[in-house]
Amino acid sequence: MKITRMHGAGGKVMQNLIGDVILGSLSTTQVNGGIGLQDLDDGSTIPIGDNEIVFTVDGHTVDPIFFKGGDIGRISVCGTVNDLSVMGAKPLALSMSFVLPEGFDIEQLKEIMASINLACEEAGVAVITGDTKVSNVSDIIISSAGIGIVEKGKAIRDKGMKEGDSIIVTGNLAEHGLTILLSREGFDMESDLKSDVAPVNGLIQSVLSSGITINAMKDPTRGGLADSLNEMAEKSGLGVTLQEDKIPLSDEVKFISEALGIDPLTVANEGKVVMAIPKKDAEKALEIIKEHPLGKNAQIVGDVTSEHKGVIMETLVGKRVVDTPIGDPIPRVC
Repeated sequence: MKITRMHGAGGKVMQNLIGDVILGSLSTTQVNGGIGLQDLDDGSTIPIGDNEIVFTVDGHTVDPIFFKGGDIGRISVCGTVNDLSVMGAKPLALSMSFVLPEGFDIEQLKEIMASINLACEEAGVAVITGDTKVSNVSDIIISSAGIGIVEKGKAIRDKGMKEGDSIIVTGNLAEHGLTILLSREGFDMESDLKSDVAPVNGLIQSVLSSGITINAMKDPTRGGLADSLNEMAEKSGLGVTLQEDKIPLSDEVKFISEALGIDPLTVANEGKVVMAIPKKDAEKALEIIKEHPLGKNAQIVGDVTSEHKGVIMETLVGKRVVDTPIGDPIPRVC
């Protein structure tokens, strides 16, 4: 068997690669009883005194590297900040490792670095270490790692959904992946669609600082909302019921998805969060989220149940299963 792009596109193929080949080859995957690699969360933790250091790493290979709403530099910051943030951590610092193709335009690198700097300012983090290599790769690759801090025992897990929780999505879905697709393939469509790539730590902290409990949380990147909710449901041993008419999708995303035959629930996002929140607090949480610039289109999209496993969506014509995608329908997006 050979590696294909599907092995890096989220979904079942990538999950099998990680579980069977990568995780299955390691004997030590956690430190001091913290959350470890074996938990397959958005990051891991190292308990130190009354706090836990949250640590995450991500690799970024995007085609094209510049697109409406962002570029590979912005994604490298936001993707890492968001992985820390959905675990309830305050992001502190990042590392950046660059693999540059020989002949890469230095002016383009300056533009990418300016984008990295702006995203760091938005998120309130610093790049404190890094590495640079030049190779015969076809395009720039950025690997970013990040550390954050959370009170000991307060890290939010993607397995923490509880029966009766409300599921909140913080904004319109599928904008990033479809923007990449239109940019890459040159479809003859007039579109104002742009990527949603943004750091979500401020939005998440606005909910947590209000005293509202978030039982589980993920940022729905590769594999989209479908992949994230199925993973959360499987890990919690519960099910999710979605309401189709509550899923936040722009008219433009609906049109493009239908025209291209793509399920927008499986398309990557780079500035959205899916949260499981106790039902009694859901409306208050939604109100707080909508007050944030990144949350104006947020919706309560469903609830957590023990009546079934997996994810089911209630539509105008009945119910349908929202399964874990085999992979992201649009590879090389993050």
